[in-house]
Amino acid sequence: MPFIYLVGILLAFSYRHAGLVNADPIASLTEKGFNFTYPGDVGFQTASEAFNLRYTYRPAIVAFPTTIDHVSQIVRVGYEEGYNVVARSGGHSYIAAGLGGKNNSIVIDMQNFNALSYDPGTQTAIIGVGNKLGNIITALNANGRALPHGTCAYVGWGGHATYGGYGFTSRLWGLAVDTIISIDVVLANGTIAKASKTQNPDLFWALRGAAGSFGIVTSTQVRTFEAPASATIYSYNWKLNITAATQALQTYQQFSLSPELPAELGIEVVLIPGDSRGTVGFNIAGGWYKPAAQLNATLKPFLDRMPEPSSSSFDIGDYLNSAKNLAGGSLDTTAPNGHDTFYAKSLITPERAPMDEKARRAFITYIANEGFGLDVGWFLQLGLWGGLNSAINVVPREETSFAHRDALFTMQLYAYSEGNVPPFPSSGLAFVDGIADSIVKNSPQGWDYGAYSNYIDDRLANADYLYYKRNLPRLKKLKEQFDPTGVFNSPTGIM
Repeated sequence: MPFIYLVGILLAFSYRHAGLVNADPIASLTEKGFNFTYPGDVGFQTASEAFNLRYTYRPAIVAFPTTIDHVSQIVRVGYEEGYNVVARSGGHSYIAAGLGGKNNSIVIDMQNFNALSYDPGTQTAIIGVGNKLGNIITALNANGRALPHGTCAYVGWGGHATYGGYGFTSRLWGLAVDTIISIDVVLANGTIAKASKTQNPDLFWALRGAAGSFGIVTSTQVRTFEAPASATIYSYNWKLNITAATQALQTYQQFSLSPELPAELGIEVVLIPGDSRGTVGFNIAGGWYKPAAQLNATLKPFLDRMPEPSSSSFDIGDYLNSAKNLAGGSLDTTAPNGHDTFYAKSLITPERAPMDEKARRAFITYIANEGFGLDVGWFLQLGLWGGLNSAINVVPREETSFAHRDALFTMQLYAYSEGNVPPFPSSGLAFVDGIADSIVKNSPQGWDYGAYSNYIDDRLANADYLYYKRNLPRLKKLKEQFDPTGVFNSPTGIM
């Protein structure tokens, strides 16, 4: 490490730990060629508003750079003056991590980093992290290409892709993080770097799964996939009592472990409140990325063991049509995005040790009884990540810092306030925490479950291990190397 760089690190460290934070970094960023806003300025309230209205953080500055050099200047100010710095790509963090997860952070809003180019020769794309999923889907589809990722059109690429990025094509193509070939990034002292398997490979490893703790990513180069000619979005719906729903969950779990299950099938169970206490809405939904005529035979082993569904639906078309369906009918992100007031947790179940009968029954019993008549709405998604043909689990755990390569289901446990507006009742927090507890506390001691950092939860005990599992020790060592003064520290980041 060069002597001058070392001195800079030591000075920044001493400033940060002596509490000598510059009370007004505005002067340091004025007339640098980009816009920013700050408390008291016109536009600050809108710029600092969280997607999840449970949170109201007050950043020191929200900056809107247009070049990677601008980003470097902003990070340098944070580094020298003792501020935490955080990137916000789409702003959809469940805990407002894009605002720092606390007050007085410097927020770098990446909305201007929305360039996207596709190279037909290499079948790769370069995607600015400010792109939203709706824009990416539309642009790549124009070239007959696609990527694995989530369904919400407004989600930003930066956080989504570097912390996982799951969608119904992930069993076929892997996670969004698995498509990344190289990354442009600004490091904690403002240095601009490129990371790949051949350039800064340790940094590249860390950025693919925990990027926000190591740098400000500005763009990613990714490999793309041929968009399927046929795609079907399907659903089946039941109203079940506790016994029937517990059996249905076991049927789903056994079906998910079938060696014949094709990778082209994306599927999840969606659980919602029942019509009466002791019942639940039990639904399966997903995407099928082969000819529609083959879907019935694929689902038959599951449906043959289920009661007659109360309803079903099928939307058959091309890949673009399927993406529009999953996004609620439109991929257009030109209108302002909405807000929600919610609390969510995640639970990743291991493929080697699926939920046993005790855990399944305790889980269904809890939601069927405690989930009825609440003052919050809720839904639970049990997405299939694994199975013997899953591209997610083919990737070795050591390949990326994203550690969950032996998962069966990734569960999203989500409750929202009436009208999606504040306040969020404390009973909703207790209910969602109780859902996770109903499974974990009724599973064998040492059950190797985990959590998904894109469903980030600031109430989660032992969070760093559950998010990063056996990759955590290496991440902590690399944190000391690449961000020794904690420029990119956050309440739920690598420390």
